[in-house]
Amino acid sequence: MAPRFDSLNKLFESVRESNHDFRVTTDPFPPLDVEKLERTLELEEKGTRNGEGNQPPDGSRDLDDVERSVVERVESQRDDAYQILEGHLNTFGARLRNLDFDGHFNQISVVNNASVDDFKADVAKGRDDLHGLRKDLREADVELADFRKRNGLEMRVARTKSGIVTVLKWLVIAALLVVETVVNGIYLAEGNNQGLVGGLGYAFAFAFANVVATVILGLFVVPRIVHRSFVWKIVGLIGIIGWLTIALGLNLVMAHYREVSTTAVDGVGKIVMERLSTAPLTMNDIDSWVLFASGVLFSTIALIDALLMKDPYPGYSGTHARYVDARDSYVDHRAELIDQLKDIRDDHNEKVEAIIRALSARRKECAAIIDSRTRTIKQFAEYQNHLESVGRRLLGTYREANRSARTAPEPKRFSTQYKLEKRKPDIDTSDDWSDRELGERIKAAQTEMSEQMKRISIEFDNAVTAYHQLDNLFPETVNGPTPA
Repeated sequence: MAPRFDSLNKLFESVRESNHDFRVTTDPFPPLDVEKLERTLELEEKGTRNGEGNQPPDGSRDLDDVERSVVERVESQRDDAYQILEGHLNTFGARLRNLDFDGHFNQISVVNNASVDDFKADVAKGRDDLHGLRKDLREADVELADFRKRNGLEMRVARTKSGIVTVLKWLVIAALLVVETVVNGIYLAEGNNQGLVGGLGYAFAFAFANVVATVILGLFVVPRIVHRSFVWKIVGLIGIIGWLTIALGLNLVMAHYREVSTTAVDGVGKIVMERLSTAPLTMNDIDSWVLFASGVLFSTIALIDALLMKDPYPGYSGTHARYVDARDSYVDHRAELIDQLKDIRDDHNEKVEAIIRALSARRKECAAIIDSRTRTIKQFAEYQNHLESVGRRLLGTYREANRSARTAPEPKRFSTQYKLEKRKPDIDTSDDWSDRELGERIKAAQTEMSEQMKRISIEFDNAVTAYHQLDNLFPETVNGPTPA
């Protein structure tokens, strides 16, 4: 699946990323040490020596070697400074280009439409998912309504139990099995040659048959007695008879088994069968009657517990459960979709606000870059004036020493002030923005993206309305089962 708001994300990352990797220096054009240069160039010495030889001659118009070396040194320093200036201007130009206001402003319009389209695509996908779930819910609702109508259950809802209650009822059945095993085991241990262990083994077999058979009948057979169909009523009646047979017959067998096992060693089973056929209700020990009564009681409790696990009408609980599952799946998924759309909307709006803040920050950076460039150009101009002053002083030092040592007139050009040929930087202002114009464009972009946020919010509201309109088509499938 393509990333959501791909165009918006690219714009978001673009305005957030750093647009340079530079270190701004505070003094790009360090001033020259004039006194050191005078010593290095040996101006006084050379001036005196040349002056003693009356060099250069008074009619010379061209600079001598010493003067040329001074001029070359000053002009070389100027050229080096100009190279530094060009490097800074290139850096400033690259930083201004990397701000890319034109690109970002042009991209905003594209992003607006793309973001809304992305959001609509998410809404459409969610609507398709909900439509399928709503269809399943409608079918479950029709099934439940038809079941209630066919079985005359229009006047009541299904009696359902929560998951915890159902678990508790199964725990009751397990407890019955354990308690009956222990109780019967104590009674049967008296006549068992293996003692309590043997008694518990027989007791568990009787208890398992007594409880489990009762639960099976209580869950699947006995409830048929309330069915509208006469055939199913007969099945339910058979289930009741079967339960009575198990509850009375099985526990009667166990009671006789307990009484016979206390006196007989061999053929216990045969003796029990003979007693059941000749005198089934004749038992001499009160403990045998207690064992019989407790077995019937456990069986009765197990039957009641099984009958109360679900609706007494056969099939009603299962049909209602399918309807509830379909309804819960639909409602939960709808809520999840709405939450997802809300998160998408909020994430979109946060990014839009971050883009506006980033553009405002870039506006300040643009002004700072232009201001830095202006200051650097001014510093270069001042540096050239400084170099011109240095050149005049160096030439003055040389000429003064030369003049003092001469016996012949000095050249007339000695009285002419040195003038440095100034270099003018070539400034590319094609990427410059005036602060006022940039502020207006950012304000327009902010207005445009604010409108986009409103459009996303409107689409969100429309999506929520559209999701709930599915309920308006079939409100009973969400609010309750369809009345028959």
